Amino acid sequence: MITRSGAAALGLSLTSFLGCSTPSASLQRKKILFFTKSAGFEHSAIRRGKGGEPSPAEAVLTELGPKHGFDITFSKDGSLFTPQYLAGFDTFFFYTTGDLTTAGTDKNPPMTPEGKQAFLDAIKNGKGYVGSHSASDTFHTGESGGGNPTERGGRYKNYGDAADPYIKMLGGEFIKHGKQQNSVMRVVDPNFPGFAKLGGKFELTEEWYSLKDFASNLHVLLVQETAGMEGNVYKRAPYPATWARMHGHGRVFYTSMGHREDVWTNPIFQDIVVAALGWATGRVNVPIPPNLQAAAPGYAEIPPQDPPAAPKKAAPKKK
Repeated sequence: MITRSGAAALGLSLTSFLGCSTPSASLQRKKILFFTKSAGFEHSAIRRGKGGEPSPAEAVLTELGPKHGFDITFSKDGSLFTPQYLAGFDTFFFYTTGDLTTAGTDKNPPMTPEGKQAFLDAIKNGKGYVGSHSASDTFHTGESGGGNPTERGGRYKNYGDAADPYIKMLGGEFIKHGKQQNSVMRVVDPNFPGFAKLGGKFELTEEWYSLKDFASNLHVLLVQETAGMEGNVYKRAPYPATWARMHGHGRVFYTSMGHREDVWTNPIFQDIVVAALGWATGRVNVPIPPNLQAAAPGYAEIPPQDPPAAPKKAAPKKK
């Protein structure tokens, strides 16, 4: 566990980020847990160096945190998830994969089932949550461990009330991604803090997630435009890619972006992250009425499933 705390000055606080000329003297620092356990695939953006050097994402947040009044703790240890530990944070920022109650790929200590429930209870009771990219590739409905490939056919349907409790908290679930490519994000709500400067749309090269099982109360912020994208998984109507929603008393924010290291250093993504943390911690209050149907009318469409890969032929034995 690594903690990065900033200086007391809030000269570049979220208040000034949103365009106010003078930061509020009463603006309190917020405590964030950036949790990056990888029970499934471990992304390079959150992989630490062999000597324990911060991951690329941790390095970016180490820069952003002090500028915007966030004290950020970096951890991959799921065993710390107890009600007492979780009470020490205002918001949880997840970049995770797989079933976090298993040791999985990175072998870092897993959550206990009780720890998972304590985390979900904390959100429902008023803590904030921000998820990036593979946070939606976490606790898949009906899958165990890091996600056995033989179980993944179940991703091509909506589970609704039968979805995993984590997925219901998040508001959507990852199906699959195609090759990394340039694509368009359409801005639905430019009035959300930090989103005005994004314009009506923007383009990035990224590993774009195809998502499903959207919660009915999503306030969609960005829509994935699918026209011209390569891959069966994008053969569908435009769908939500970034949203905010309420889960009980907790504020939940998710964006599908964050795979590539150069996305983490992109000002567009950094603005979105700062806006997300500002809203999730309760610093900023804005209306987030449900707009799923209006923002993405074809949101429930499931893309066609790729056919199973042909088995590899065994190499001929040498005589």
